[in-house]
Amino acid sequence: MSKEILEHHLNINRRKFISRLSVGIGSIALGSLLVPDLFNGFNEDAMMAGLPHFAPKAKRIIYLFQNGAPSQLDLFDYKPKLNEMFGQDLPDSIRMGQRLTGMTSKQAKFPLAGSIFNFKQYGKAGAWFSDLLPNTAAIADDLCIIRSLYTEAINHDPALTFFQTGAQVGNRPSMGSWLSYGLGSENKNLPAFCVLLSKGKGNGQGVYSKLWSNGFLDSIYQGVQFSSGENPVQYLNNPDGMNKDDRRKMLDKIDELNEISYNEFGDAEIKTKIQQYEMAFRMQTAVPEITDMSKEPESIVKLYGPDCLFPGTYAANCLLARKLSENGVRFVQLYHQGWDAHGNLPKEIKGQCNDVDRASAALITDLKQRGLLDETLVIWGGEFGRTNYCQGTLKEDNYGRDHHPRCFTVWMAGGGVKPGVYGETDDFGYNIIKDPVHVHDFHATVLNLMGLDHEKLTFKHLGRRYRLTDVSGKVFNKIIA
Repeated sequence: MSKEILEHHLNINRRKFISRLSVGIGSIALGSLLVPDLFNGFNEDAMMAGLPHFAPKAKRIIYLFQNGAPSQLDLFDYKPKLNEMFGQDLPDSIRMGQRLTGMTSKQAKFPLAGSIFNFKQYGKAGAWFSDLLPNTAAIADDLCIIRSLYTEAINHDPALTFFQTGAQVGNRPSMGSWLSYGLGSENKNLPAFCVLLSKGKGNGQGVYSKLWSNGFLDSIYQGVQFSSGENPVQYLNNPDGMNKDDRRKMLDKIDELNEISYNEFGDAEIKTKIQQYEMAFRMQTAVPEITDMSKEPESIVKLYGPDCLFPGTYAANCLLARKLSENGVRFVQLYHQGWDAHGNLPKEIKGQCNDVDRASAALITDLKQRGLLDETLVIWGGEFGRTNYCQGTLKEDNYGRDHHPRCFTVWMAGGGVKPGVYGETDDFGYNIIKDPVHVHDFHATVLNLMGLDHEKLTFKHLGRRYRLTDVSGKVFNKIIA
């Protein structure tokens, strides 16, 4: 017998042993997670999956990701000095040689551009908001505003990927996948991780499936994308000529064949396919009911605005996110495109804020009046910030802003965070001078609010233990109630 054939038989026997052991333990999920570590021993990390490490502050997350990077200087981080120094060059002592994107690195000057929008303070903490966000400003006392986020990436793709997966390269599990792996789902009829997409009126940056990928985790943890079409989840409905009973019989036969294959080869993906088929069957009943907005009372439509009745809009996705979360979906990820304002920022940002301001505030209000805000963590923010200097030609009523990774603003609400304003930037809005929060710190804090220790939520892959926070990250305890 050749070495290759002998090794193949040994591998099958190992898989059979692990398969039978996992059945004996009584956990299909455990069996599927043990298989990838065949040659490294049992994956003890997987054995902890499904339970928090300590009492969680939040049970679910709704992440309102503003794709393209909103300008913190025109929304949250009021800097009157920029207006006083309008048109003057950014001092070298402030920039300190920071690298720039290829879009502005060739500029001879970097003229400072203050915001043309008016700012006021709101709430007990005196949080600054521009007049672009009146509805968000009205709920200031519910918001935890962090003005001192920073990242390592200066371009959209790596920055967006970094925020969603903890790494600037692909093939890593997204935050939603890590939470699905660590905590599982609260509703067997719905995925633990759902993704919703919308497009604004501004300059858009694309989103792509690697952002909600399971990476090297079992594919059952991948995000499920909902669409705005007639079928919210693709390929969920029965084909023409097949009813529910026929579908059930077909799935039972497929399951039998898959079980035979699994017992022979022990491939974890076979078990995953069985679970996915069964989930799809259950979703045939659950999804149409949840995506039906016709039963929402007039008060809810008035709260979110008339756009909530049009699938695919930001308002509709916010309302759908509430319904999914209310029904036990662990992580709902929204992506709203259109914030990439390199030029004509004043006009573009107005359109974006018209899309998101009312619905974002409505989501917080809606969750609060239903008694769900305390157990639901809502996050709003983009992948980096915007520069204090103008990209291109500066005019009194028009300017553009380039990418700025050194400081930007994210707000959170509910789910165990303390309302208030945290972190501070310098008078130029260029550097952080108090409470810097790195992306890994942000991830560590979010996991902590969900009852997970970011250093313990790991998965062994190719001989190394991976985690969302890579090899760093500290919990930002100041914001935890």
